[in-house]
Amino acid sequence: MERKAHVDAAGAVMLIGFAALMAFNQVVIKVSGGGFGPIFMAGLRSLGAIAVMLIWMRLRGIALTTPKSAHLGGVIVGVLFAVEFMAIYTALDITTVARASIMLYSMPVWLAIAGHFLLPGEALTGKRVVGLSIAMAGVTLALLDRGGGSASLKGDLLGVFAAMCWAGIALTVRLTPLSQVRPEIQLFWQIAISAPILLLVAPVTGDLFREVEAIHLWGLAFQILCIASFGFLFWFWLLARYPASGVASFSFLSPVLAVFMGWALLGERVALSTWFALGLVTLGLVLINRK
Repeated sequence: MERKAHVDAAGAVMLIGFAALMAFNQVVIKVSGGGFGPIFMAGLRSLGAIAVMLIWMRLRGIALTTPKSAHLGGVIVGVLFAVEFMAIYTALDITTVARASIMLYSMPVWLAIAGHFLLPGEALTGKRVVGLSIAMAGVTLALLDRGGGSASLKGDLLGVFAAMCWAGIALTVRLTPLSQVRPEIQLFWQIAISAPILLLVAPVTGDLFREVEAIHLWGLAFQILCIASFGFLFWFWLLARYPASGVASFSFLSPVLAVFMGWALLGERVALSTWFALGLVTLGLVLINRK
């Protein structure tokens, strides 16, 4: 595969498309929650993704092996993956797509803070500190505003916690021998560890099934195929082809598109203060990720 020195036009189109896909997934999770309990649905998603990934790896001739030195990292990312999706699926069940997305996509904020202390060459520069402060102001504003649609403080806080877990996954991969393992194997550790955890926790935390209809089954299939399996693989492919900083700089599009889709597709009422908070988070993410 040709490695690009920068994000070209084709890469920009693919990254915008991926950001739109991830934003639309927030809507799909919200809608699919009408048929399944949130944690049970997350477990079914991971379980389905295991089957898809096993078939994919078999067809591609990818061996399902991991060096022993990377096992601990694999277990950690798997547990973090499970906890992250317990949090974000529950958040989307009780708060709006707009609010949950703003909280979830604050992930680069927490990664930048942790990376300053833990990752070589990731010290916070003046511009990144400004971006960090602006993004944090946006998250704080969203948390303090309790009038934006069907706002739930618990849901908002769960969204922030999910973002921290997501940052923890990125840190674990960077800091452990798991970074030397193929992306498919990294993904398999996450879904294989998370599936049993989520399915075991689901019965003791709430309902499993609600009023299941065809749209809920299609939504679950979309999450398995288009997000948890091939969506994440496509993300890894983009990271292998384009500079990580360039890929990361498009991350600000997902919360913007998710807020818009929540308003356009679900009829969510998005308060002016929520749009302002989104603008602050977006500007902060651009400053944090941009060279």
